Amino acid sequence: MPAKSKAQQRAAGAALSAKRGETKVSELQGASKQMYDSMSEDELEDYASTDRDGLPEHVDGDDEG
Repeated sequence: MPAKSKAQQRAAGAALSAKRGETKVSELQGASKQMYDSMSEDELEDYASTDRDGLPEHVDGDDEG
């Protein structure tokens, strides 16, 4: 499932980095922390790999993750 906004794509990238041990979980906050806790590495990879061209910065009511 692709990300619906640039912000969601970036949050997924941060959460994925923490899942892989590349960054500290304690550095996550907000949506990236929630995504880390609730999504698998494969799901995060799908979101993080979304092409950002044409995506809005934010989507109202965007609470997926």
